[in-house]
Order: sequence, then C-alpha cells, then structure tokens
Amino acid sequence: MDIIHTTSDRRGALTVDSPQPELDHIDGQKPSDHCAVVGYIGDEPAYPFILSSLKTLQHRGQESAGIATFHASSINARKGMGLVGEVFNERTKDSEYLLGNVGIGHTRYSTAGSKAMENAGPFLVTNTLGHIALSHNGEITNADRLRDELLKQGLTFLTSSDTEVLMMELARDISVHGLNGGVKLAADRLKGAYAITFLINDKLYAMRDPLGIRPLIIGKMDSGYIVASESCALDINGATIVRDVKPGELVEISRNGITSILTVPGKKLAHCMFEYVYFARPDSIIDNKEVFQSRLNLGKALARESPVDADVVFAVPDSGRAQALGYAQESGIPYSEGLIKNRFSDRTFIMPTQQSRTSAIRLKLNVIQSEVKDKRIILVDDSIIRGNTMNHIVALLRKAGAREVHVRIGCPPVVAPCFFGVDMKTKDQFVATGRNLEEICKVIGADSLGYVSVKGLVESIGMGRDSLCLGCVTGEYPSPVSEEKYPRQKELESFTP
Repeated sequence: MDIIHTTSDRRGALTVDSPQPELDHIDGQKPSDHCAVVGYIGDEPAYPFILSSLKTLQHRGQESAGIATFHASSINARKGMGLVGEVFNERTKDSEYLLGNVGIGHTRYSTAGSKAMENAGPFLVTNTLGHIALSHNGEITNADRLRDELLKQGLTFLTSSDTEVLMMELARDISVHGLNGGVKLAADRLKGAYAITFLINDKLYAMRDPLGIRPLIIGKMDSGYIVASESCALDINGATIVRDVKPGELVEISRNGITSILTVPGKKLAHCMFEYVYFARPDSIIDNKEVFQSRLNLGKALARESPVDADVVFAVPDSGRAQALGYAQESGIPYSEGLIKNRFSDRTFIMPTQQSRTSAIRLKLNVIQSEVKDKRIILVDDSIIRGNTMNHIVALLRKAGAREVHVRIGCPPVVAPCFFGVDMKTKDQFVATGRNLEEICKVIGADSLGYVSVKGLVESIGMGRDSLCLGCVTGEYPSPVSEEKYPRQKELESFTP
C-alpha cells in the first residue's frame, strides 16, 4: 500500500504523518535500518533528480521508498513499499503531484519483524515553524529515553521509529530556541548516528552527527544543488562534488550556494568502516576516500596476511569483486569468474528472515563448471555475517568438482552488533561468536579460512584508527550504548585509537 500525504496549514501542536503505531518489537536488534537520503534544490523540478538519485542508491534500501517536495505553501509526500521503480512509475503520475523545486527522498531496507509502512520515510511534521519533512540514515541509540521524556512533555508518537524521535526532538528544539540554538541542543541530546536531509517549508538543510558515522555529500549541478548519502547519486545527475557535510555540521543549501550554519564538535571521528567494506557502491567517494580503492587495498592486504597456494581466485559476486581482484594482483594467482549471479535476486544480508535469506541464496548464484572442476580455488568475499551464504557457495563449488576451496574475507570477524544504522543481529547469531578460526572454517565447509586483520582494514581504508568506527569487529563503540538494552558491550570510555 502506498501512502500520499499533504501537510496542512495548521501551526499548532506537533503532528506526524504515520497512520498507525508500530506494533512490532525487535529484541536484541537495532530498531532502525541502513538507508539512503537525498535532497535537491534548484531552478528545475526536484522530483526527477530525487527519483534518479534514489534509483542510484537502491542498494542502500530495497523495502520502501519515499519523496517529499514543497510547493504552494505545503509539503506533498508519497511513499510506498517496494523498490523505487515500483513505488514511483508512469502509472502513479507522481511528477504531476510532487511539484516544486525543492525536496528530499528516502529509501529503506528491512529490519526483521518491522511494520514496514510505518517506518518508511520521509517523515512529516507540522508545528509553529511550519511544515517539516525529514529523511534519516543511521540510528539514535538513546531514542527510548528521549521518547519517554518527550511523552511526559505532552508530545505524541505514532511509531516506534527512532527517526520520529529525532524529528520530534529537532522540531521542538528549533521551534523553542531558533535554528542555531535548537540544533545545538538537539545535537547534544541525540546520541548515535544520523545523516539527515530535511525541509523546513521551502528551505533545504543537511546535517551529520558529530562523529561523522554515516556519509553525506553535496554536489553542484547547472540547475542547483544535490545532497545524498553517496557520490554516485551526484554522478548520475551530472553533478560535481563540492564537499562532504562535515561531522556535526548543519548546512543550508539554496539555489545560490551552501551556507554552513554551525558545527557541533565531536570528541573524535568515527566513520563507519562497513561503508567501505560492504554497503557503499564501489564507484562512490566517501569522506575523500574512493570505495573501490579501499576494497582493492583490502584484497592486497588479505593476500599478504593470508597467502595460500591455489590455481585461481574467485570473487563472490558482486560484493567481493574488488577484494578478489586485489588478492589476485598481490598474490600473482590468476583471477577468473567462477560464479554467476542472478542480478534480479535480492541481497541476502538485508533480508528480514532466515527463510527469505535461504530461499534467495538458492536463486542467487550458479557455477561456471569449466572454471571450477579440478581447481584449487581461493574464494574472496567482503565479509561473513551469519555464514549461511558462504556455506552454500562452498558446497556449490565442491559439487561442481573443486579440489579445494580456501575462503578469504576482506573484513575482520564480525563479533558485535551495530547500533549505528547497520542491520546486524545480536552477537549470538554471528558465525564468529564464540568460535575460533578453525571452528568457523568447519561451519562454512572450507579447506581454510582467513580474515584481514583490523590493522590491515584500517590501513586499506586509508584513515587512522581513531577516525573509524570499528564497533562490530571490536565491540568498542564511539558513542554510548545502553548497558540495560545491550549488555556486555564496551561504551565510549573503552573506545581507543
């Protein structure tokens, strides 16, 4: 079901656009999800640029999509379940509804058990400031406490989404204290990760948390400006990169340029390493680092740290391709294609249930028999989370006649949950939890297994360790995580460079 919204002209109490409350609760898993955000302002209609950007960022979210634009004193929004092209197509005639030269967009991917439509973005609110629409990538780790505080102050919530908490906190603080004072207060109260684009009436803003965990980049076009989660969305619209939104920075983007309103300093930087390992498109540039080059470097580091005598290097398509190429270049072992991916299958890591992941794995890959039979194979992928996919792939290669299968992973073992916007379950569901290398190797059915080290990861990305969030591989988080909700995790005080 699609939902269409138009904000009213009321200037009263805070209201939100969700039609019903979120009823599902996910114990031991983050309440939010990894998403894409976009914003555009210029001389041309915003809708086509936002739509093309969301299609380019489809890899960041496949569950729902939404667009909100400001026109004629109101914000019009439409969002629905499915891929961007399914929600917005010729039949919906959204270009005739989503008018205006300024707008934002959002894509989202599943969280197990979530009530999808209620958490689809952008979120809308009306208060004394006027009309506000907000898209969010990340997770607010203290959302439950803030929600309780805001409820006591008389605000109402219609979802369990942390994005709604972020929006209500930000809208309330700006309404009471003005833009500068309100944003400073909200940034002090909000903990965790957030890269957001938002509208206040016809003005476009972008903001990033003080640690810079989630990416956000600005580009210039002939017709105006665009801001997005990754630079590939700028490229597809013919925009040139201006710069990243700085950690802790609020910018106003207008037809005339970019104005830095304020910057809230953080204790340190903590860019998410998983953006470079898995999530971002390889052609994107994030915080001045090209994702493809980082992955190529990871493969080279992996070859130096975990060499093995073999005949051929294969990638798990498409996620391990750059790392496999780097491994082949460094080791001198030929690179070849041994697995063919069904490009119309979904990404198993971001599916909500084990049953859907298992079914998708069967449809996802097939073997090129001539490249596999009687070969000693090095199989390279970016990461192992649950182990189901890798176990199936190793079995496929063996069934096709592989003599040996040696698995190499361009990321250290994932041993801790992410609370900053990546949908990874509690630690007891990670294949690396409580197992040594030999035991993991046995689970996935490989002849040998090697992971890149944390040191190799840091050096491959090209940032200092004190500039990266490594929480999922070290258990050391750059921002406090509630010990009541997430026991046995190390908080900010244990985060060491």
